[in-house]
Amino acid sequence: MSKTYQSPFSTRYAGEEMSYIFSPYYKYLCWRKLWIALAKVQQQLGLPITDAQIVSMKAAHEEINLDKVADYEKTLRHDVMAHLHAFGDQCPEAKGIIHWGATSCYVTDNGDLIQIREGLKIIRNKLVQLLRQMLPFAMQYAHLPTLSYTHLQPAQPTTVGKRTCLWLQDFLIDTNEFDRLIDELRFLGVKGATGTQASFLSLFNGDQNKVKSMEESVSKEMGFSRLFSISGQTYTRKQDILVSNVLSSFAASAHKCATDIRLLAHLKEVEEPFGDKQVGSSAMPYKRNPMRSERICSLSRYLMSLHENPLYTEATQWLERSLDDSANRRLYLPESFLCADAILNLLLDVTSGLIVHPRVIEKHLQEELPFLATEHFLMEAVKKGKDRQAVHERLRFHSLEVGKRIKEEGLSNDLLVRLANDPEIGLSQEELMAIADGSQLIGRSIEQTHEFLNQEVLPVLKKHQDIKVQASHLSV
Repeated sequence: MSKTYQSPFSTRYAGEEMSYIFSPYYKYLCWRKLWIALAKVQQQLGLPITDAQIVSMKAAHEEINLDKVADYEKTLRHDVMAHLHAFGDQCPEAKGIIHWGATSCYVTDNGDLIQIREGLKIIRNKLVQLLRQMLPFAMQYAHLPTLSYTHLQPAQPTTVGKRTCLWLQDFLIDTNEFDRLIDELRFLGVKGATGTQASFLSLFNGDQNKVKSMEESVSKEMGFSRLFSISGQTYTRKQDILVSNVLSSFAASAHKCATDIRLLAHLKEVEEPFGDKQVGSSAMPYKRNPMRSERICSLSRYLMSLHENPLYTEATQWLERSLDDSANRRLYLPESFLCADAILNLLLDVTSGLIVHPRVIEKHLQEELPFLATEHFLMEAVKKGKDRQAVHERLRFHSLEVGKRIKEEGLSNDLLVRLANDPEIGLSQEELMAIADGSQLIGRSIEQTHEFLNQEVLPVLKKHQDIKVQASHLSV
């Protein structure tokens, strides 16, 4: 047990893959790869860099001594210089040419973008897996009528599958947004101290084509097809806003889905998985709380709140750059991705074993169906020659009386009996029961479910059919 604070994301919630991407080791490994890429391209373009220097950099780049870096930083008070010295100590042959012409943001900003890109891919891939996992559930329950709710009050029936599609639609939008952002993410490139590339123009004796070729080649080497054509010292923090926006938007989708599951658990209609030895409460042994859905909501609120940070950072970047973004971004960038990853791990776990209780669903539906069918009773009565306004008044009267009886006396719903005995309505109990059949009141719920899954979800899954995601195992 550590005696110092550790983030719950790395110790409790997030997955190993995302934790690695935002680890100090991976961050600084990216820096070293960027320095190697820069040296290789500069050599190719004619600068005096030897093969031996590049080989020595490659041989040493994976062995990062963070303790030695920390010692350097205590003296230098500059993280990039500390890493330059530590790396140079490991490959002394290359020490003089590492970081040639570059400024700190060459490694810090571009390194962040490599982490961001890889983090976006992890989230996108898990979203694809979530779609895969939820699709058969929606198909399985496409035909099961259930009471729907508007304003959390009983409304026209839908189906369990159709309701699931409401969640799926949000996650599908998120998946498409992550795809778009991954494709459009821009690399800072090799811009120099204020974004003018003056240092590199000097290195190449005023040859602008070589400067441009160097930047394009380094970007390609690091796996980016797009880069910013203009910048200050840093890439515009507007891009961080775009990243944060897709993450926080996903959090809103997750919160909505998990909240619905919590509401359905209260109704005892749908529940998240519950382990054989799982404890719901230390005081109340019978408790079966939807704790994973609650945790999704908790973490989602945190992730949504982080979206303010990049907005403030972009707004306060003075002229070509200001360093007051640095400490802030060290916190919110990793935390945002680790939080999103934790939420997805929970969603994958919850949706892998959702428990549906059809009999409870049917019971709740039957309790409300007589009220929900009153509009249909009205139409049938008028077809038989009854006065529309007169029938409406009788339906209103009986509905209010039955509602009062249910609420004040705790009695059952006898609306159908009352209506069958009212000659002004003119419908038999058999006719009323046939009309008040839940499967007849769900509209196009079944068709909508199949159309959405076949026309919108399946094409995205086919596009990403090669994505493989390991099953998520929650430890808590």
